[in-house]
Amino acid sequence: MASNNEREPDVDAEAGHGGVQSVDRALAVLEILARDGHAGVSDIAEEMGIHKSTVSRLLGSLVSREMVHQNSERGKYQLGFGILRLASSIPGRLSLVREARPVMEALADQFKETVNLAVLRSNYAVNVDQAMGPSTLATYDWVGSLTPLHATSSVKVLLAALSADDRDRILTETGLPARTPRTITNRKDLETELITVARDGYAVTREEFEIGINSMSVPVYSHLGTVIGAISISGPAFRFDPEKEPGLADGLKDAGLQVSARMGYTRR
Repeated sequence: MASNNEREPDVDAEAGHGGVQSVDRALAVLEILARDGHAGVSDIAEEMGIHKSTVSRLLGSLVSREMVHQNSERGKYQLGFGILRLASSIPGRLSLVREARPVMEALADQFKETVNLAVLRSNYAVNVDQAMGPSTLATYDWVGSLTPLHATSSVKVLLAALSADDRDRILTETGLPARTPRTITNRKDLETELITVARDGYAVTREEFEIGINSMSVPVYSHLGTVIGAISISGPAFRFDPEKEPGLADGLKDAGLQVSARMGYTRR
């Protein structure tokens, strides 16, 4: 029989805290996966400073709840669709998806590219719906994907709508990690761009989140006039330049206002 000194420290700590520490660690795992996209057991254990066996137990629980799933090819873990289920259960979010759907489909059909709807979730944005245009080259499903609040057009729209204090808190906590060589990683440069976003009513990114992808996004407003989401249209950089696409900025703004009107927003 093993002595107390031979027990794994993490197990004792978890038991002593009545499971609260396990919950905190599980949330930390989700944050790591949201930030990095995917990670292995060893990577997570090293960052958190805990045993790999503890990380494996946490991941097992998260997998059973569909919060996380394992990539069979590489054995690494990434966020699962259970995250989307939780985000979509927030009051008002499901109705936003329902009201935005026909507008998104019309937009995708008009401009022949992919249209996404994103909402804010903690320090990230989550894509809650997607409409595929007929010219879309890839069939990647962005629904449920979490993105950092500085590297895509949708998240810039959401970030620009926050108060200065909330924006400062989020950017201080998350930092500005580079996703590609074109990602804005300087805080002053980002703040300058967000002023432009607020002024122009739309945001543009060119290969900042993923090489080869450009996008443009506009806000969606609630009946109170607050930004509750962002609609974006994206396409391959070799053929899609958002600000040179005829009628795109006006068409996208009109789509945002259509969805906003469906949510009870009235322009004053």
